[in-house]
Amino acid sequence: MKLILTREVAGLGLAGDIVEVADGYGRNFLVPRGAAISWTKGAEKQIVQIRRARDAREIRDLGHAREIKTDLEKLTVSLGARAGKDGRLFGSITTADVANAVKDAGGPTLDRKRIQIDGHIKTTGSHVVTVDLHPDVVASVPVTVEAL
Repeated sequence: MKLILTREVAGLGLAGDIVEVADGYGRNFLVPRGAAISWTKGAEKQIVQIRRARDAREIRDLGHAREIKTDLEKLTVSLGARAGKDGRLFGSITTADVANAVKDAGGPTLDRKRIQIDGHIKTTGSHVVTVDLHPDVVASVPVTVEAL
């Protein structure tokens, strides 16, 4: 089955790539989850648009990843969340919340899929979040969660 990837799939390819996969894998896993669309001549015209969006948020090379790492580690990222008396949050902090907070703090726009949170952030205070920028570069970002 020939598909066009709409997002990065580990071990398969990046957004905008045309891949050949087993019928069941494509029909039962990739397409229902929105990771791919069926390849047609009409859909092939969307490849340029998908690749342009991918290039806008992609890290170019190892040097660029190291620059972003130094920028991220200098940031002071703080989030506000509703919490009870003992500092436990009503809910938890997600990777999307962290990505938005980094952007608001003056950092680069990050893809939420690159952000790794150890366990769940369910309490106020200081936490460390890792960001996979490149296979060789991982940034540690300090995040402070404050009660609203």
